[in-house]
Amino acid sequence: AQVLVESGGGSVQSGGSLRLSCVGSLDPFFDHTMAWFRQAPGKEREGVAFIDNIHDTAYADSVKGRFTISRDNDKKTLYLQMNALKAEDTAMYYCAADKEVAGMLTGNPADFDYWGQGTQVTVSL
Repeated sequence: AQVLVESGGGSVQSGGSLRLSCVGSLDPFFDHTMAWFRQAPGKEREGVAFIDNIHDTAYADSVKGRFTISRDNDKKTLYLQMNALKAEDTAMYYCAADKEVAGMLTGNPADFDYWGQGTQVTVSL
């Protein structure tokens, strides 16, 4: 069974906003470091935003000031609010969970234990 399920992707014009959600069946959800990654065609998967179990956050430089990651542990849901979207934000966005904190420190996809199936975000000029 899929432990992480994303939703909220879609097509939007440059400057627009989208909110991604990721519902997790992890137990305990609150104790996992969570993250959003993205992968554009022909490019490596890159970490976009991270949030740990005490709600400390970290962001890629390319999205700082535009994206906000948050989590609702009662709902077992991770969010990514994306504002001022740019064409270069176009990618498949993945939710990921790490049983420890290494993933947030390294930003390495290999350090994350669980992945969602992805949701496509397309930003047009």
